[in-house]
Amino acid sequence: MTINLDIFETMALATIVFYIGLYLRKKVKLLSKYCIPAPVIGGLLFAVLVLILRITNIATINLDITLQNIFMTAFFTSIGYTASLKILKKGGIKVGIFLALAMLLVVLQDALGASLATVFNLNPLLGLCTGSIPMVGGHGTAGSFGPLLEEMGVAGATTVSFASATFGLVMGSFIGGFVAKNLIERKNIDTPKHSEDHSLPLSDFHEDNQAILCHKRLMNGVAWIFLAMGIGSIISKFIQDLGLTFPSYIGAMVAAAVIRNICDFRKVELEDKEIETIGGISLSFFLAMALMGLKLWELFDLALPMLVMLIAQALLMGVFAYFITFRIMGKDYDAAVFASANCGFGMGATPNAVANMDALTAKFGYAPTPYLVVPIVGCLFIDFVNSAVITLFINILR
Repeated sequence: MTINLDIFETMALATIVFYIGLYLRKKVKLLSKYCIPAPVIGGLLFAVLVLILRITNIATINLDITLQNIFMTAFFTSIGYTASLKILKKGGIKVGIFLALAMLLVVLQDALGASLATVFNLNPLLGLCTGSIPMVGGHGTAGSFGPLLEEMGVAGATTVSFASATFGLVMGSFIGGFVAKNLIERKNIDTPKHSEDHSLPLSDFHEDNQAILCHKRLMNGVAWIFLAMGIGSIISKFIQDLGLTFPSYIGAMVAAAVIRNICDFRKVELEDKEIETIGGISLSFFLAMALMGLKLWELFDLALPMLVMLIAQALLMGVFAYFITFRIMGKDYDAAVFASANCGFGMGATPNAVANMDALTAKFGYAPTPYLVVPIVGCLFIDFVNSAVITLFINILR
C-alpha cells in the first residue's frame, strides 16, 4: 500500500511530529540533558516507523516536502542577519582567536572524513557527511548539504549526515566535560572556588512565554527575511552560473549579512528578536520534515565505516580541545572552559556548548569571557565559515 500525503497533510503531520518530540524531551531526561532538538526526536521516531512499514511490506509513505526548502532558506537567512561586524568588533581579540580555531577544526574534520571514506573505498564526499557538515554544522547544515550531495550522486548522504549530527550532540557533551575536568585536575589549574550561578541570560536559548506580540515588528521581521531571500536567489543564480556548487541558502545568507551591516552603519534598527523567532520556527519545521524523510535503510551497508569515522571524529575533537584550544586560549581556567565549549559546538550545537560551560562553572566557578565569546562565534559566524569550507571541499573532491 502506498500513502501519498499532499503539502497540507505533510505540514499537519510535521506539526504532530514536532509536538511528540517536545513531549518526549520533557519526559526523558537523557534527551534534554544532551539538548536533542524536539523535531529531531519526533522526526527520527517517524523515520523508524517508515522503516518498519517498509521492511514488513505494509506500506510506503510519500511526503510532499515542497515547503522544506523554504523553511531551510528562511532559517539560514535569519542566521545571516546575526552576522554583524559591529558585534564581532565588540567581542575583542578572543572572538577572532576562537573563530580561527573553529575554522581550523572545520578543515580538519572535513579532511579526516574525506580521507577515511577513501580508505573504505567510499565516495570522499560521503566522508564530509561525518565531518563538519553534521559536527560543527549540526542538524541544520546536515539537512541542507545532505540533499545537495545526493543530487550529485552521493547515495545516503542525508541519512548519514543526520545520524552523524545526532551522534555528535551526545558525544560533544560527554567529551566536553571529560576534557575540561582532566585539564583542570592534571594541570592543577586555579579556579574560582564558589559555585554561584552567574550564567548569562543568553537570549538565543531563552524561551519567553510572556513576550508581547507586536504585529508591526513581526511583519517587519518577515519582510526583512523575504527581502534577503529574494535578493539571495539572484546571488545564488549568479554563483551557479559560475559553475560552482553551493547550497541554495548561501545567497540569502550573504544578502542578509550585507543588509545587516548596512543597517548597522546607517543606524537603522532591525527587528532582531522577531527575525530570530521566525528563524527558530522555520528551523523546527525544516528539521521535522527533513528527519521524517530519512531513508534509514541506507545505513545498513554503511554501518561499520560510519562507526569508525564517527569514533575518529570524536577522538579528533577531544585531542583538538585538549592540546590546541586549551593552549591557544591561554592555558588557564578560562581556556579549560573554552575547551569544554569547543567540544559542545564542535560536535553538536551552541546550546550544547553553553550546557557544557554551565556544568563546568557550576562546579569550579564562573568564567565570564567564554560566556561572551562562545555564543558570538557559535551563533553568529561559524555557519558562514563552515559553509564556505564545506563548499570548497565539495568543489575540490567532486
